[in-house]
Amino acid sequence: MKKNKIYLIGFMGVGKTSVSKELGKILNRLVIEIDEIVEMNSNMSISNIFSEFGEDYFRNLETEALSSIQGDTNVVVSTGGGIVTREVNVDIMKKEGIVVLLNAKPETVYNRLKDTNTRPILNNNMNIEFISDLMGKREDLYNRVKDIEIETDNKTIREVCFEIIDRLELII
Repeated sequence: MKKNKIYLIGFMGVGKTSVSKELGKILNRLVIEIDEIVEMNSNMSISNIFSEFGEDYFRNLETEALSSIQGDTNVVVSTGGGIVTREVNVDIMKKEGIVVLLNAKPETVYNRLKDTNTRPILNNNMNIEFISDLMGKREDLYNRVKDIEIETDNKTIREVCFEIIDRLELII
């Protein structure tokens, strides 16, 4: 089976949602936002899912959402920051698509997210040290899954998109 999905992975705040929307426009592909599927299927926000049921429950919903798009073709998929913490998710992404890791420095992530309260894992932990620590814990997972890595610090969304496209052409 040809790998015709582009999965964007990476820590929260690195630009997955913004980049996926622009990349979808440039490539004329449908964009699928895993968090939106989770929210739609559960009729709850991610924050409410976390506060009422916890992270494990959310991760189950995330896996269901990812599984539900298996077989979709020619799409750009924006994933949640922790999607790589489950092996079943990794298997799905590696089987069906090219996995692009978006990365940014902890300071960049902090500056992008400091005025939001929609990131349950960061609520009450909105500081560079916590972000850096959690990024470090996930780094090996991200690196094991990625086909391509793109730094998003100090780049426009379009610059990141065209860098992805250039890198995709080298591996397709």
